[in-house]
Amino acid sequence: MSHSFLLEPGRWKLQGTWLTRDTLPVSIKGKILVAWKQADCFMVATKISFLEPDILEEPPADIVIQSRGRMTAQNRQYTFVLQHSELGQTEGEGWIAPESIVQRYWGVSDKRRRTGFETLRQISPDKYHFSGGVMSGHYLSSTMEAEIIRQSS
Repeated sequence: MSHSFLLEPGRWKLQGTWLTRDTLPVSIKGKILVAWKQADCFMVATKISFLEPDILEEPPADIVIQSRGRMTAQNRQYTFVLQHSELGQTEGEGWIAPESIVQRYWGVSDKRRRTGFETLRQISPDKYHFSGGVMSGHYLSSTMEAEIIRQSS
């Protein structure tokens, strides 16, 4: 099975949970748009909304992420830059494995030394399981688990 997420343009729906230290899981939903400008350059726009913000002491605003990246000639590794509504300007790298896509990113000039990681495990050509988190220094500050499903055109 070859990957469809990230390697093909498309619209995706995200639904899952978000956790922070000392809080209960909060339901989230979102949308992801993947587009390609050239044979090796991609763009990804993501918006994540919190469905139960009243559970949290300080309800967060929607998380908005805009990234652009470039694939290697082998289409197995890529680098990217992204603007993250929580982390600001970040840079990162990703690897395309046979059954998953793994990426990590780090805040540029971030005094809290925040980094993030994500794994998208392919369930079917139109469905992935997402698991990721953000760290501040050596400590996990938030995690997210979600199902990502391709939307029909």
